[in-house]
Amino acid sequence: MKKIISEIILMILVMDPIGNLPVFISLLKNFKPIRRKIILIREMFISLLLMILFLFIGEHILNLLNLKPETISISGGLILLFISIKMIFPDSKINDNKIIYEEPFLIPLSIPLIVGPSLLATIMILSHNCHYHILHLIFSLFISWLISFIILMLSDTLLIFFGNKGINILEKLVGLILIMLSIQMFLDGIKVWLKI
Repeated sequence: MKKIISEIILMILVMDPIGNLPVFISLLKNFKPIRRKIILIREMFISLLLMILFLFIGEHILNLLNLKPETISISGGLILLFISIKMIFPDSKINDNKIIYEEPFLIPLSIPLIVGPSLLATIMILSHNCHYHILHLIFSLFISWLISFIILMLSDTLLIFFGNKGINILEKLVGLILIMLSIQMFLDGIKVWLKI
């Protein structure tokens, strides 16, 4: 049970629904509330399908590319570290007020905002480590997706409650936690590699 909870927390942090709130709101602000909800539901279900698909083919990709799990752990840790640093120190050149009138489909909401490279690397590592407990991992994945889905569905309410500054503070806090997790992931990979 403890392992399932830690997997759920890890995947929620990697999906970063709180950090994605301002982006989702910015991309969907020009659509009517009902259409916004429809787009969000569609994109979240596409994300879930992609995650489950990757969960089952992740191990095969490792074998096909002749990659060892520790390589994925080290590279996944590095990717996660870079993403975490960007969360804490966002690029000031990015214009958050960019107006998009075309309805987003798959990109950028599903990929890479929800199902990004760090989440795919995390799923691959977890699927390799939990090869005999795949149902537990599917459950963890679904619960983390469901929590992210609920947070994003409440985006309008949460933005009003926290405000832009509150969302930025939460994103930086998530970034700090992810830095610690990414370093742990990196060190785990190094530890396995040094044993060989």
